Amino acid sequence: MDDAERERGPWHRNLIVLWFCTFVAGMAFSEIMPFLSLFVSQLGDFSKQQVTFYSGLAYAADYAISAISAPLWGIIADKKGRKIMLLRASLGMAVAMGLMGFVTNVWQLVALRALQGVFAGFISNAQALVASQTPRKYSGRALSTLITGAVSGNLFGPVIGGILAQLFSIRNTFFITAGLLVGAFLLSLFFVQEHFKPVEHHREPGASRNPLAAFPNPTLIIVMLCSTMIVQLGNASIAPIISLYVQELMHHTGPITVIAGIIAALPGVSNILAAPRLGRYGDEHGSGKVLLFGYIFAVVMYFPQGVVSGVITLGILRFAIGISDGALFPEIQTLITKNTPVHLTSTVFSYNQSFQAIGNMLGAMIGGVIAGAFNYNAVFIFTAMMLLVNLGLILWLVPGIWKNNRSMAE
Repeated sequence: MDDAERERGPWHRNLIVLWFCTFVAGMAFSEIMPFLSLFVSQLGDFSKQQVTFYSGLAYAADYAISAISAPLWGIIADKKGRKIMLLRASLGMAVAMGLMGFVTNVWQLVALRALQGVFAGFISNAQALVASQTPRKYSGRALSTLITGAVSGNLFGPVIGGILAQLFSIRNTFFITAGLLVGAFLLSLFFVQEHFKPVEHHREPGASRNPLAAFPNPTLIIVMLCSTMIVQLGNASIAPIISLYVQELMHHTGPITVIAGIIAALPGVSNILAAPRLGRYGDEHGSGKVLLFGYIFAVVMYFPQGVVSGVITLGILRFAIGISDGALFPEIQTLITKNTPVHLTSTVFSYNQSFQAIGNMLGAMIGGVIAGAFNYNAVFIFTAMMLLVNLGLILWLVPGIWKNNRSMAE
């Protein structure tokens, strides 16, 4: 579709519907996290170490499988359309989630978490559909707005999941979550429109077999995918230890769980507020400039988190991290969109999801190792240094990225 066709198309309605659907998907992913280890402990007579191990295994199974399956689904989406992938992902995850309510041992739970990873990809395909249908001059703000849906779902999911588990039991929460995913399936089926035009490609004799040859700037694509992994790795390394860090700062007294929950939610709040505005600025002045700001701001905000002495200061700094995330994730995806041929949009977004899943896996492991070897504050310092190295690689490998605001795929 050229920009004239996109302007006439239903891109705005798709954005609204898919914002709500990604909110539901993000909530479904996160709302079982607060009680996953509790559920594991109910499935057998386990020691504390065994509960920790099996909980980690169940947590990682989803991301491990989705890292492998996402690129395969992306290739199919570019050939058959993105809407059918939305339907496949939402219905498949609903089935997997519903079956979790019937499990009787931990291995069944791990297997179903892995099955959920097979059907993952709703959010990445929603992003690909919006990216392929939205006029390019609005792509930054559209993707930034869409991302706030998933972020909002992830933000409110643990709270909603905890309330549902308290009111209806853990098992019934799986059934309720499955019902919400069925709702996302129905909304996608009846209200999302896609004017999909598969593009046939015939390789010229002697043309390169390298799949990256189709991209006008393959180095940028590779660097952006790796950047997705590194940024997500940094976030995932913090998530498992944030409540323990809060407990340490509060000297093991007071309403620790309440304060930890508030501090954990603050980045999501600021992300929702900042991402659309930063996306709009990127569309007008250059996505690379917003990306550069995001990295510098993140590094400046992460370092002090490792040396704070109170939870109020930590809360302010965690709120600021949501602003940097609102600059980094949407602008990375916007730069990928503007430098990807339309017929490969789903493929590259699925690879982006795969790299994000790898970041989730590695982040949780690395954060635990660093916290165990040094202390909780070392995790924040490590994340700041890692993002600084990431910024240096971007400036070295993609020089002038902050100057170009035009699509290189046009």
